[in-house]
Amino acid sequence: MPVGVPPKGGPLGRSRSRLSASGLTTYLRCPRQWYLTRKVGLASPSSIAQVTGLVIEDALCRVLMHRPGYVDSMDDLRTWAYEHCAREAEVAWEEGKEAWSNRLWKRDASDWSEVAIKTYEDKIRNGVDLFLEEVEACFHANGGPFIENYRAGSGPFNIPSPAWGEAPHFPVPEKIRSLDSRDWSIDHPFEWQQENEPIRWNEAWEVARPWFKDPRVHQPQRMFHPDGWAAGELDLVLRWDGSVRLVDIKSGHSGSAFSSSLQHQLRFYAWLWSRTEQQGEVKSMEGWYLSSKERIDYNAPSNEELTNMDNEFFEINQTMRSMGEGASMFPANSASDVADHLNACTGEAAGCGWCSVALDNVQTAGPMSENTRNMMMQGIRINAPCNPFSDIPSRVDVNGELIAQWGPLPNHFNEPVLGAMLKSGEATIAVEESEPGSFPHLHDSDSTTVMIKDALPGVWRDQPRLYVDAQSEIISHSNNEKSGTRIGLLRTRANVEGLVLSIRQQSGTRLDGRPWSMLAFHLWDGTHVAEVVAFGSAINERLLGLQPGETIRLIGAELGWRAGLMQLRIDVRKTRIELPNPSFVSKIE
Repeated sequence: MPVGVPPKGGPLGRSRSRLSASGLTTYLRCPRQWYLTRKVGLASPSSIAQVTGLVIEDALCRVLMHRPGYVDSMDDLRTWAYEHCAREAEVAWEEGKEAWSNRLWKRDASDWSEVAIKTYEDKIRNGVDLFLEEVEACFHANGGPFIENYRAGSGPFNIPSPAWGEAPHFPVPEKIRSLDSRDWSIDHPFEWQQENEPIRWNEAWEVARPWFKDPRVHQPQRMFHPDGWAAGELDLVLRWDGSVRLVDIKSGHSGSAFSSSLQHQLRFYAWLWSRTEQQGEVKSMEGWYLSSKERIDYNAPSNEELTNMDNEFFEINQTMRSMGEGASMFPANSASDVADHLNACTGEAAGCGWCSVALDNVQTAGPMSENTRNMMMQGIRINAPCNPFSDIPSRVDVNGELIAQWGPLPNHFNEPVLGAMLKSGEATIAVEESEPGSFPHLHDSDSTTVMIKDALPGVWRDQPRLYVDAQSEIISHSNNEKSGTRIGLLRTRANVEGLVLSIRQQSGTRLDGRPWSMLAFHLWDGTHVAEVVAFGSAINERLLGLQPGETIRLIGAELGWRAGLMQLRIDVRKTRIELPNPSFVSKIE
């Protein structure tokens, strides 16, 4: 089936340690680009083209979900489909307008009113035309091998193609309230012909309809590797003719700078389809370009190639996990600054931006505005009571007695993680995985008197906490042995200040349908960059008005960690936010 249950969730089932198709193609183009944008999380200003790509794909899927009545010809079917294209183009335009207005940092100075609905309609029509090629082939094949299954009311696939009037498939249905009592039917349900009748055009549309991400489903519709370290979200799966063809939708054209990544992306999907034991074997792969109405074909990987990908992708993921620790050096000016795979790049690869920034070259500003660039070139001085990011310890050793274990239970990202309690004297502290699956043997210790080595100190809801990941270790410990850091002396908050390099806001729906929201921005203290996040009620108007190029001071930010990297969290009750006038030094040495 084209979707699976998230093994280690989160609001959207995502993890910065999990390999994805887009992450893989970014890494193959430029490892440092992947590191800064994917793992560190540095955002770039939004463009109208990015918003367009998101809403157009959903609009195309909504058109394909419609169910035509009886029509005499392909021309009549096309006319019917084009009417829906026009309506969905208007809906998509309004969705894009709302999404654009909510973006905090924008690349384009254009007003949304300058975006033409006709452009949206043309792209959706081109996608429909590509699908109608499948409908015509299905018609001339008299419906293919599954037509009688449909007419008998027994669809051939574990997860059917989404359609208006049919119930959607939720990967985790137990999280949805009153799901069984909802009515998904429509006034005029589709009617199939009797057995062995010649196929009609509307039946060919129904049979040829691919599987795609159902826009009614808020839960992640992804394939998840059985071991949890890779995941992928397909656009379309064609399967009406008895074979499986994977399709990726692109809103642009095949001549773009990113077009060379398409084959890598599709081969990753084909590998994941095989390793998650989906229904059917992938026979071929395609890219559909909506601006130019192009169909680009690729052969599916052989069994030998799939086996080689097992090692290739696992090794890439292991390298990704090992990259970076604490606060990240930025920018990378020389090989002595960071590991070889994080060196500053030339900026030639598609999408390169932050990775090519260098203070000794004024031409490489990356996504930054001229104002932000000038501020960086002047440098920034850290004033008391604030400290540089490099002074904040990232690893500690703590000894004590393990007195409780729990989990998996949701953390502050609503991700299920393992936890335990460590007691030392009269003090106790919670111990928790930094990310789902990052320390799966937390409950495996044979001894209760232990030392937790290389743990990440932090705080959650005003209580100190230790986070453990792949670099941490739990060993047996005697009271006579040398002790580590005392629980009461752990540093769990930080006073920091710096220059805002990027900002973004995200919102969505959890598996159970409840909304979530997060604002994230990145601070640069002159040598390092770190992420700052605020959740829910901590997102105030002051933060929403923040722009790259401003300086900000945070007093009492909670210390946390994400994929081994420092992540400061704003506590709505105890973190003080100041927007001081910047203090500059002549130049960063």
